[in-house]
Amino acid sequence: MSSSKRSCSMYTGEPAKALWISTAAFTVCFAVWTIFAIIGVRIKQDLGLSEAQFGLLVGTPILTGSVVRLVLGIWTGRYGGRLVYTLTMLASALATFLLSYATTYTEMLIAGLGVGLAGGSFAVGVAYVSPFFPPERQGTALGIFGAGNVGAAVTKFAAPFVLIAWGWQTVAEIWALVLAATAIIFWFSTTDDPAFRKRRNRGVVSKSLLQEFAPLKNVQVWRFSLYYFFAFGGFVALSLWLPRYLVGVYGFDIAVAGMVAAAYSIPGSIFRAFGGMLSDRKGARTVMYWMLGASAVATLILSLPAASEGHAFGITPAVFIVTVFVLGFVMSLGKAAVYKHIPAYYPENVGAVGGIVGMMGGLGGFLLPIAFGLLKDMTGLWSSCFLLLFAIVAISLIWMHVSVMRMQRRAHSATATATA
Repeated sequence: MSSSKRSCSMYTGEPAKALWISTAAFTVCFAVWTIFAIIGVRIKQDLGLSEAQFGLLVGTPILTGSVVRLVLGIWTGRYGGRLVYTLTMLASALATFLLSYATTYTEMLIAGLGVGLAGGSFAVGVAYVSPFFPPERQGTALGIFGAGNVGAAVTKFAAPFVLIAWGWQTVAEIWALVLAATAIIFWFSTTDDPAFRKRRNRGVVSKSLLQEFAPLKNVQVWRFSLYYFFAFGGFVALSLWLPRYLVGVYGFDIAVAGMVAAAYSIPGSIFRAFGGMLSDRKGARTVMYWMLGASAVATLILSLPAASEGHAFGITPAVFIVTVFVLGFVMSLGKAAVYKHIPAYYPENVGAVGGIVGMMGGLGGFLLPIAFGLLKDMTGLWSSCFLLLFAIVAISLIWMHVSVMRMQRRAHSATATATA
């Protein structure tokens, strides 16, 4: 079979169905996961919450959705992605529906823990989708699946209209019903992934927890986690931080600042599929070099003070927006490149390794906005957040390059020994 025919066959039949239905489900999950970004504003007004209480409310689903990824990834390897994905969506849908009946702050925090399960679906989807595709196509497939991040923009655009018309409780109920319906459709329209079917048919005993966690002893896993902490966590953090930054630095109207943040989120999610394709064609390592190099330049530029603050070399709003969009674009490529590495290096532990990498990325989305605020308070500089991102990028780039050089030296030494 020619390469072009093989390429087309990868996106037809059972693999195509698994990929597109999983991507649609992840889009809905991501929309639910970020629901507090909209309804949290009204809840804050209704309950008279402080800024700290509001921050905890909005961050609770992000935190729990990140931490649970490791567990869900392992369960996917044991019980199959189809079952775990469906149950995860149903559990999150139930919690989101019950949220509409919460009347106290404590009840809303508890419901938020369940809502956060929707974010954990990413680790399940990665482990479920990847076995349907050969290694040379997994980057593209996982890039398409990861584009479900666009669900955050769906909530930002649609939820305000529902909230204004019927209240935040109706938003929670509608989002919950849509997620439950998605879970049912997913269950009845998909099959178990090939890797799980093979293990089940052969009667392979599930790995022990020690075996599942064994790859986490490898420093390489934590290096991948740092990349994703920046590429995904930094992207989510900037999506949350940009409205406050544009209002505080450039005096933008909150509506305009929100639209800019939403516009930043959409291409940054969609181009993840392009990043997966590039990783298949050019190599994930090459894409990572591009991403980290371009991000270093972009964050260094964004670290300059704003022109509105009276500095001679300050950057204007136009320069800021263009540069931050470039940063978001290369971050989207990096998100796909990181996950291209995982099934290639750890084909038997995609669930566990993908879970820990996804967890670290999600924690970045939770911790970085807090760090941005602390740095602003300590230094008085709005641009200090980009200095922090530059430091993370620089460490990642140096660590990656040193590791690549070591691997190449070992490979060259092994080749020389074999030849001798």
